[in-house]
Amino acid sequence: MDQQIAAAPSMNEIIDNFSLLEEWDERYRYVIELGSGLGMFPESARTDANKVQGCVSQVWLATSVQRRGGEPVLTFIGDSDAHIVRGLVAILIAMLSDRPAREIVAADPIALFEELGLREHLTPQRSNGFRSMVGRMRADALMALSQ
Repeated sequence: MDQQIAAAPSMNEIIDNFSLLEEWDERYRYVIELGSGLGMFPESARTDANKVQGCVSQVWLATSVQRRGGEPVLTFIGDSDAHIVRGLVAILIAMLSDRPAREIVAADPIALFEELGLREHLTPQRSNGFRSMVGRMRADALMALSQ
């Protein structure tokens, strides 16, 4: 699962950068830039099991679970065939990857999505796809907690 680029920005850096970008087209380009930093997603992970249902674009999320102090910690990698969606995947990974499952379940990526002004500028299909990705990550965290 170490396919992601190590120098990916933290969630705080992403929020700070968004606050500096006043125009939507600048923010849009930044989201695409975040997606380009995801790195290679292994072909072997492009499976039906990793495909996120409910997205207009093709989206894959692969999850690995490790136990740290007895608690499940999830790491995500992802990809999409659409540049803007790939950026949304990058934002979710920055927010939720390498976190304990209980934190992932408690997190509110939808509120962040709205705080960053993404919902008002993306199509309803993209917004629904974002919700599907969040749902998938939460489901994986709940599954890890139940094991």
